[in-house]
Amino acid sequence: MYRIIVIGGGWSGCAAALAARKAGAEVTLLEKTDLLLGLGNVGGIMRNNGRYTAAEENIALGADELFRITDRCSRHVNVDFPGHKHASLYDVLKVEPQVRRLLEEMGVAVYTIARGIDVELEKEDFPEGGRFLRSILLADGRKIEGDAFVETTGSTGPMGNCLAYGNGCCMCILRCPAFGPRVSISQKAGLHDIMGQRKDGAFGAFSGSGKLEKGSLSKEIRQELDEKGVVLLPIPPEYQIPEKLHLKVCQQYALPEYAENIILLDTGYAKIMTPFFTLESLRKIPGLENARYADPYAGGKGNSIRYLSVAEREDQMRVKGIQNLFCGGEKSGLFVGHTEAISTGTLAGYNAARYLKGLRLLELPSQLAIGDLISYANRQLQSEEGRKTRYTFAGSGYFKRMQEKGLYSTDRGEIFRRVKKYDLNGIYQEKFL
Repeated sequence: MYRIIVIGGGWSGCAAALAARKAGAEVTLLEKTDLLLGLGNVGGIMRNNGRYTAAEENIALGADELFRITDRCSRHVNVDFPGHKHASLYDVLKVEPQVRRLLEEMGVAVYTIARGIDVELEKEDFPEGGRFLRSILLADGRKIEGDAFVETTGSTGPMGNCLAYGNGCCMCILRCPAFGPRVSISQKAGLHDIMGQRKDGAFGAFSGSGKLEKGSLSKEIRQELDEKGVVLLPIPPEYQIPEKLHLKVCQQYALPEYAENIILLDTGYAKIMTPFFTLESLRKIPGLENARYADPYAGGKGNSIRYLSVAEREDQMRVKGIQNLFCGGEKSGLFVGHTEAISTGTLAGYNAARYLKGLRLLELPSQLAIGDLISYANRQLQSEEGRKTRYTFAGSGYFKRMQEKGLYSTDRGEIFRRVKKYDLNGIYQEKFL
């Protein structure tokens, strides 16, 4: 049986593993920590703005499983907050176990605390051009061999990067000190990774949010969060720092309202929509007198730094220069969000299987939002200005592009018909290996 190895167990890696397994491959998923989903354990926002369209495109394409889980675990649906409509907020405490059970039931071999640190390549270049990956070497000495590989290791860490480009290690969900730093598989294979930049030219960007323990908030705020899913608390002018908006990964949330208010979303924890906010200032706001960060634990000082390791790739998600290596999630572009990770990871896992079968790799048409995002973000990476931009269905510049191109829709029937027009409905459900 054909063997596909997925390195990185975030949303993108889980999606890649599912897609490859449904195609008929023997799939091994490697995750360096003890939890799957990575930043999905602190995120929780789905279906806001153009992500609704992309979710329904994925479902029509046959990649419905992960969206069914997040829908089922949503604490709130059709939530509006500044700059965003019809969002669903999933419970970050419930989703990971369900995703892990799904993968195991599907027959994916899930290995946690399994950190890839190096690669083995064919000694000679592949006849068709480019190198050929043979195995992943793990920190514990194991060697995992495969026929095709999907890298979804993300773009955050190791600790030194958060120190060099941020405010130091802030003890985020990725937990580099405990489980070891992220290692770029593409770089270990001899390739050059791209680094995203901020508007001022500095590398990387701060994660855009953190978590507060709900029990540390006032009873009134907890009640409003439970009932409505969102709370806005005005920030006194002397504690407002508008320039922080430019530091964020999530530029779709870099609106004035996010500098003028503490915006909380209910994802099981109270998700605070700011990269960091000093605890002393936070506790000056009524109702937050006893507030305490949950993740990042040093969220009063800083956050994780992302977009420091993006592979050069084709629009079919194959890494340029390695015949049998594909990529998804933040490793594949300056993408923001779970839906974007699932979309790119699914295509990467599916095309890894097509590659092994000798089939032409699938390139999603630009008449679908997913296909357009993948190709547009790839083109933009070639320019310095493009490397200072983030790409998401939920806002910033790309959502405007979606609307201008007529790709944004919340009509499920219309979205299904659009996918069917290109004879792609259910394609991710086909077993061909």
